[in-house]
Amino acid sequence: MKKYLKFGFIICALTQLSACSMSQLTVRASMPMIEGGITAMNQQSDLGIAASALPANISLIEGMLIKDPNNKELRIYAAQAYYGYAFGFIENGFEAPADPERAAKLYQKGYQHAQQVLSAYGLNDSLINGELERLQGAINNLDNDAVPALFWAASCWAKSIDLNRDKAKNLAQLPKAVMLMQRVLDLDEHYYMSGAHVFFGVYYGSRSPMLGGNYKLSEQHFSTANEANQNKLLVVKLLQAQYLERQRFNQETFHNLLTQINQASDTLYPEQALINNISKYKASLLLNKEEQWF
Repeated sequence: MKKYLKFGFIICALTQLSACSMSQLTVRASMPMIEGGITAMNQQSDLGIAASALPANISLIEGMLIKDPNNKELRIYAAQAYYGYAFGFIENGFEAPADPERAAKLYQKGYQHAQQVLSAYGLNDSLINGELERLQGAINNLDNDAVPALFWAASCWAKSIDLNRDKAKNLAQLPKAVMLMQRVLDLDEHYYMSGAHVFFGVYYGSRSPMLGGNYKLSEQHFSTANEANQNKLLVVKLLQAQYLERQRFNQETFHNLLTQINQASDTLYPEQALINNISKYKASLLLNKEEQWF
């Protein structure tokens, strides 16, 4: 009897190995290294090192996805990496001139990775490109497992749209990105450092009330994000200045927020040193435009 049980166990093991190739097993065994690399990148305070390392990291993730295309975690990491590289180093320039067109393409690549994960949860291209009512119904059926994909799909999609405001077809897609992020807000409002609140702070603050903006709601979302991050995440203040205060022509608050960013300690938030240093760099760029805008 024991011999048969042992034989049965071997058959089961072989079946599992055939369903999961050696390449996939290698990729999945490497996931802790990828996660460690992301943690280390978040803690990187030297923008030059980060700018040089991110393309290689993206290529590594893309290569791993060729071997394991259904790896949801890797897809999310890819979306996050494309977003971070575009936002931090391409959109406003860093070691090269600003390139919004290239940034938009990188955001679109990030969106495509996150959208593949959403497709695995049933939110396929047909629903995304279909009627709003059907899309909303499908979104409402998603649970917490889909939060990372919803967040990065909405984030990358909205940034791609923002950089293509001259194209009416793209602007017409913004309500769909908002629907995705609203589901994140409903399911887990503090996911990724309360990123959904930051998203809606920008969304309501970047437009005049005549065009659907709502300065009070924008303030509330930025305030919630600041409170949740104990005022240590400088990008919240950066985006409030850039989108809300500039939109309502509040020069004093615009200037004060950006000055606070530049004067913040380099050790304010060691776990998020990279985004805080990116925020400092971007704050300086915005301050240089203050007289032009106000």
